[in-house]
Amino acid sequence: MIYKGFDKFTNKSEQFVESFGDLFVRGFHLLALFAIGATIVWSASSDFFSMVAKGKASIEDILLLFIYLELGAMVGIYFKTNHMPVRFLVYVAITALTRLLIGMINVDHVPDIKIIIVTGGILILAASALILRMGSFNYPSDNKSDDSDLVDPEQAE
Repeated sequence: MIYKGFDKFTNKSEQFVESFGDLFVRGFHLLALFAIGATIVWSASSDFFSMVAKGKASIEDILLLFIYLELGAMVGIYFKTNHMPVRFLVYVAITALTRLLIGMINVDHVPDIKIIIVTGGILILAASALILRMGSFNYPSDNKSDDSDLVDPEQAE
């Protein structure tokens, strides 16, 4: 009989600790997303105003702004869905390698093995993006995911 009361107390205390932990994780999740988003906006603004101060923007500068755009879109999607869009990371990597390739060509106009390596990396990433896209089209995920700890309990009901 004493054990039943103790079990009730234990269950309630576990529920309290779990709900507090869920609240803490969700709060940290939102705070981290806002911090990352603010950092992206800050960096993009700083680079944009540097371009304005220079009076011109190179193709590398424009590609850098596209990288910031993709990162911002990725944070926005993650904020709304709690899913990390891996394809966006691949797009960022492709854009970064393209930016590197243009920089290499602008500095040294001589064909080099480095150019072939970078273009091979771009090709592999493009194939990866295609495979990811085909996989998500052919095998769509259901809305019920395993990250229920990040979902607001009131919205889940």
